[in-house]
Amino acid sequence: MSIDSKGHYGLRATCLSFPETLSQSVANISPTLTPAVIVPLVFASAGPATWLAYLFATIGLVLVGTNINQFAKRSATPGSLYSYVTRGLGMNAGFITGWCLILAYLLTASAVLAGSVNYAGLLLDALHWHTPPLVLFAIGSGLAWWTAYRDVNLSTRVMLILEVASMALILALGALVVQARGTAFDTTQLNLTHLDLSGLKAGLILAFFSYVGFESATTLGEEARNPLRTIPRSVILSAIISGLFFMVTAYIAVLGFKALPTSLSASTAPFNDLSVSIGQPIFGVLISVGAVISLFACTLASISAGARIIFTMGRHGIFHSHLAKAHLTNDTPHHAVTAASLIVFLVPAALLQQGATVLDVFNNLSTIATYGFLVVYVAVSVAAPTYLKRIGKLTFSSLCASILAIACMIPPMISTVWPRPAAPLDRFPLYFAAYLIIGVGWYTWVRLRTESTVVAGVARDQSIDYRSERH
Repeated sequence: MSIDSKGHYGLRATCLSFPETLSQSVANISPTLTPAVIVPLVFASAGPATWLAYLFATIGLVLVGTNINQFAKRSATPGSLYSYVTRGLGMNAGFITGWCLILAYLLTASAVLAGSVNYAGLLLDALHWHTPPLVLFAIGSGLAWWTAYRDVNLSTRVMLILEVASMALILALGALVVQARGTAFDTTQLNLTHLDLSGLKAGLILAFFSYVGFESATTLGEEARNPLRTIPRSVILSAIISGLFFMVTAYIAVLGFKALPTSLSASTAPFNDLSVSIGQPIFGVLISVGAVISLFACTLASISAGARIIFTMGRHGIFHSHLAKAHLTNDTPHHAVTAASLIVFLVPAALLQQGATVLDVFNNLSTIATYGFLVVYVAVSVAAPTYLKRIGKLTFSSLCASILAIACMIPPMISTVWPRPAAPLDRFPLYFAAYLIIGVGWYTWVRLRTESTVVAGVARDQSIDYRSERH
């Protein structure tokens, strides 16, 4: 690898095409995860309005994406939203954003790895190969580490191929379900006169989790070709494509389960159950295989994104400088990837040792991860108009996009604390608050010891990022 092919951050510069950049965001969303695991959980709260919860979430995330793109179309950086909020609101707000992103990406990686382990366990049990979940967690996190450590091109290509194939399988089964039911018209889902608003609000927190990570293409600012064009397009397209997929599959799942004796909310593998109900069990097997692979791809994408946040904050002196080094041959943030992968394995391993089930790991970690994303999405939506005003580019439409995006984040944020959720969910906001307090304490200590180093690191990288805009 010649020095000319390396960017300012030491990562492999301009090596990813638009489809590969888009695949980072799509894989981080893991569209297969929603119909395979999350739709029953949203249905338990939102009922027939499940598809509407996804429509609301899609609109909200597209608005957030519009605010993200105010930065992404002007500068490119592996620091993602951490760097954007720092530019708009200053270093203190930027740190909170980066700290929340690390929690959000790494807990998402652990949660979706749990989903992958769940489906892998079902497949292996069918073959009478009973494998302890801890072993499957170790294998999954190890493979994700090796792929992210080795080559960013390899990881994005793998994610793109696997996700497209898995989504196609689910849509094909959905078409067969509609054909078997004889109609796609469901008055229960389309009649909104008796809409349960409280149930809809409660379902939003998990509906939003379906999309989290849609912004992760922004972590490829150094590695994407034409980043000021491809990254903004990837952010918006990933939200729209996934949103349409979620609404369609949620609608079909609710429609399909009306003819089954069990409730959708009680299903642990809804599309597997639907495939059996229409006499096509092979689809269930294929979708289970696709779910294992797709959720692994999401684990990989989350580790890649989280590692690049750690890498950038390491460059700023907030974390140890060792985490800011890029591999001399692979041009990947290898130490940050290793640290991220260890956390992704150790957190669920600790929960399993305490008696949690695999699905408990998914439910608990995904909920806490969503807290981090919601805070970040609000922060970037506040930072965008502040930044635009500073550079003289604030418009009425961009201000409206910011206000509406924040308004869309409020219902799911409120639903995390009111009405008070049942245990153990009622303790999760406290855990998240404790994490924030620890982060603020760490940041305060670092700033007191190395104020000049942190300021210089941020200023250096912002200078590098602005070169993209000038060119």
